[in-house]
Amino acid sequence: MLVQWNKYAQRLGDKGHKIMQSLLLINDPTLSGTIITFELPNEGSKLDFEGQIHGLLGHLKGHLHNHDITIEVNVNETIEIKRSLNDQDRYNRLLEINPNIDLLRTTFGLDLTS
Repeated sequence: MLVQWNKYAQRLGDKGHKIMQSLLLINDPTLSGTIITFELPNEGSKLDFEGQIHGLLGHLKGHLHNHDITIEVNVNETIEIKRSLNDQDRYNRLLEINPNIDLLRTTFGLDLTS
């Protein structure tokens, strides 16, 4: 089932349906009997997914030779603490990634407070 799921996602990506492809590849679905359970991060993603679910169901039913397959979509909105970064925090993060940023800053006399 997972192989056909990924093939369908790849086919959508090849056709230019990148949003639906990324939704399908967010995580792996789980199979319990004939029920495929799929978890999405928010209600908006769920609405987009459900709008295109018939093509996916048709593909899976045909390639898996099982017309009893259903897809159950769950929303799992994990609450993440997002803190706003100031200029110094951003600079420190970039400095971790590339220490040459400091050389650039000193060479051109750049200042974070301006």
